[in-house]
Amino acid sequence: MIPQVSQLPTGQGDVLGWIFQVAWIALIVATFIYGQRIQMTLMLREVEGSLFRLKFMRDKGRKTAISTLKELGGSETDPTDRVDRFLEYVAIQPVNLDPSGVIWRLEHILNVRDVRFKDEVKLMVPGVDEVQTNNMENMLEAALALNIIYKVIRHFYVLGKKTKSLYIIMQLQMLLPIILREAEAFSNALQAFTHGQPIGDGAGALVAAKLMHGHRAKKIAKDTVMAKLSIEGRTAYVLKAKGPGGNVGKPGEAIKQILEKNKGKIATAIVVDAALKLEGENPGEVAEGVGVAIGGPQIEKYKVEETVLKYKVPVNVVLIKEDIGDAVSTMRKEIFDAADGVIDRIKRLILERTKKGDSIIIAGIGNTIGIGQ
Repeated sequence: MIPQVSQLPTGQGDVLGWIFQVAWIALIVATFIYGQRIQMTLMLREVEGSLFRLKFMRDKGRKTAISTLKELGGSETDPTDRVDRFLEYVAIQPVNLDPSGVIWRLEHILNVRDVRFKDEVKLMVPGVDEVQTNNMENMLEAALALNIIYKVIRHFYVLGKKTKSLYIIMQLQMLLPIILREAEAFSNALQAFTHGQPIGDGAGALVAAKLMHGHRAKKIAKDTVMAKLSIEGRTAYVLKAKGPGGNVGKPGEAIKQILEKNKGKIATAIVVDAALKLEGENPGEVAEGVGVAIGGPQIEKYKVEETVLKYKVPVNVVLIKEDIGDAVSTMRKEIFDAADGVIDRIKRLILERTKKGDSIIIAGIGNTIGIGQ
């Protein structure tokens, strides 16, 4: 047994007491001087581990894209160089110092980007059909997103390490759990896009497809189809992106055209879309409200808001809640099952907010990959 200080002879106990005091003071001084550096070292190690995971997901996305395109194009084509160039593509936002007309300038840039991406797929895999072109474009965009996330995080990691800035590394460490969830969602999306499987973001498109089933659909806007049918004695214009390829279409343009053609004589517009759930909520929960639920760059949302304001048309919204991981991953059963409940809610809204003989618009928003019509 080690004798306690109080049990030691007086001289020896005093010496050990002084040693403990000096060691304690030295530890406090070292903490004051080197504490921030020690804390930063620990944070850097944690960020390094997360950066390694992001690199693994980025590389997996690249390899998946290359192998899938090789399989579609045959052994005689090697898309590796084109895929590597694709992963570095950027879209420069238009100037917004003078906001007048910025929506239309942004729409033009995004249209050019969309055409360029589809052309790249066709060059990588000559002879591929429209559905596969759209799916491969979605797959490449997921790989592109993973590459951007990895390079941005690497940038701030290296910058924080070079400048020895605790605050850069601290902010990076705090944000990384959320960023990793988003990256994992895009990584999981690769399989869905590769095999053309429906994803959670297509919840609104699924509802529209169920309503349109058995009715003839026609093109109304770019990559967007519409079917005219009767629901509860009302004339319903139901629209969604053209499937089953990976498309989001132009729902705003489609709604605008329907309103203009009917000279604003629409009793109500009902927008159905997926929405990010809060933690604690269950995937597949349904919520109602008012407003235009169209995500993305907001161009299509702007078109709807401008047109419904012009004709004073009320807009109702039905939302299917899901996690960020669900949005771009293969559609969960809970989200698929929620579609029937949404249709019941739409019918209730129609009965409560309109009368027989009225015309209404039902827009199913979202990526329609793996969903027909």
